[in-house]
Amino acid sequence: MNTGRVNPNQTLENQGITGLGAVHYNLIEPALIEAAVKAGEGNLGIGGAFLVSTGQFTGRSPKDKFVVRSATTENTIWWENNAAMTPEAFAALRADMLAHMKGRDYFVQDLYAGADPVHRLDVRVVAELAWHGLFIRHLLRRPERAELDSFVPEWTIINCPSFKADPARHGCRTETVIALNFDAKEILIANTEYAGENKKSVFTLLNYLLPEKGVMAMHCSANHAVDDPEDAAVFFGLSGTGKTTLSADPARTLIGDDEHGWSDKGTFNFEGGCYAKTINLRAEAEPEIYATTHRFGTVIENMVYNPETLELDFDDDSLTANMRCAYPLDAISNASETGLGGHPKNIIMLTCDAFGVLPPIAKLTPAQAMYHFLSGFTSKVAGTERGVTEPTPTFSTCFGAPFMPRRPEVYGKLLQAQIAAHGATCWLVNTGWTGGAYGTGSRMPIRATRALLTAALNGTLVQGEFRRDPNFGFEVPVSVDGVADVLLDPRRTWCDSAAYDVQAAKLVQMFADNFGQYVPFIDDDVKAAAI
Repeated sequence: MNTGRVNPNQTLENQGITGLGAVHYNLIEPALIEAAVKAGEGNLGIGGAFLVSTGQFTGRSPKDKFVVRSATTENTIWWENNAAMTPEAFAALRADMLAHMKGRDYFVQDLYAGADPVHRLDVRVVAELAWHGLFIRHLLRRPERAELDSFVPEWTIINCPSFKADPARHGCRTETVIALNFDAKEILIANTEYAGENKKSVFTLLNYLLPEKGVMAMHCSANHAVDDPEDAAVFFGLSGTGKTTLSADPARTLIGDDEHGWSDKGTFNFEGGCYAKTINLRAEAEPEIYATTHRFGTVIENMVYNPETLELDFDDDSLTANMRCAYPLDAISNASETGLGGHPKNIIMLTCDAFGVLPPIAKLTPAQAMYHFLSGFTSKVAGTERGVTEPTPTFSTCFGAPFMPRRPEVYGKLLQAQIAAHGATCWLVNTGWTGGAYGTGSRMPIRATRALLTAALNGTLVQGEFRRDPNFGFEVPVSVDGVADVLLDPRRTWCDSAAYDVQAAKLVQMFADNFGQYVPFIDDDVKAAAI
């Protein structure tokens, strides 16, 4: 039995997926919530938000992600970073998953990935859980109802949390698997209810496909000046570095909070929604994001709440520190209606430095920007991935290594070309620790970070006085209105200057050791910028 609106020539049966129970196509939010509540997938919260726990998996499982190795992908995938699966193993996984799905109800959403029609991807998501349909309906871009009559999916994601993979038979690592097949144009996800796997799989696809068109795919948030879409800024960074928080500036228009492309026309959002962390969220600090947690249709993921009053506990991380809310972009009053912006005038690279060494902001030359983009230094924060319980210093190239199917130099050269063509000013912003390392120091004050970013984006910061950092060679402002001068010099924030020097030397060496892998592939000016 089929329900909902769908191109009659593009049903699952047309794709060879048969024998299912009821198939619900493109249900809107109320129907999805009704189905999810009826199935016991979660509870209706205050204001109509949907409260759900993802069970065993409260973060992504990057070690369980595989790419099918074939003639198509043999020489284009970064195999040192992407685990391989044979075509035969994928075929067995697909056959066994489809057999498991027979007789069960499924929820299909036909959606766009990409605000620019020239570069968008038409994606079908087949979900076992109704709330997964709600989630991905928020996170990707929703066609007009009439457009569904002619929608033809280019890629299909099949997400079946109740299916457990067999490592021996399916060529994977555990019973959990995320498998991408670029020949079949399918993604199979099994044995995880964590909804973030759906959106990051689409991001991985675009990271593979867009560079062939000369389009830079970026793990970044983006905004632009309220009255000037051409005055755009992008914010690179891993989860937990502040992409969502810092781009949601009420004085600017939000393009998007996580994934974007940079084409010859400018910046465009891949998504239609936001996936914001809610740990320690406060109405006073982030009123619009906070308001979405009491909004009809928002997905509230892995938050503790009072079973009687349904009040959310924003401080209780007993389920995970990776608690999140997912909502459509139109829930934010200053969000762009088009998802489009001009070429970035400012590029901000966000890092969460658990060593307490980096300044709160530094100006980078284009060569230094390439160095820090390829380095991708940050700290994995608790809960974002399985097994991470406290900030862990790491290097994640392009500020998103888990989602990069191609080698880092591909993205690096695209970014280098765009910066050269459009003259963006580049900044490194530390949202991590100051006054000491993690466990001793404190998190960088968000008020200071916001003040520094405001000065960078409005053009006043670049006109001020700078000093050269002795450890990293970039330029650091000496004085900024609204920011204590001592905060701009990390060494002065430490009680023990000698201890800072030891820590700084340690971090410099970590950068140098990590960057060695890129030296054979980069230009001489970037090599010269290496520490």
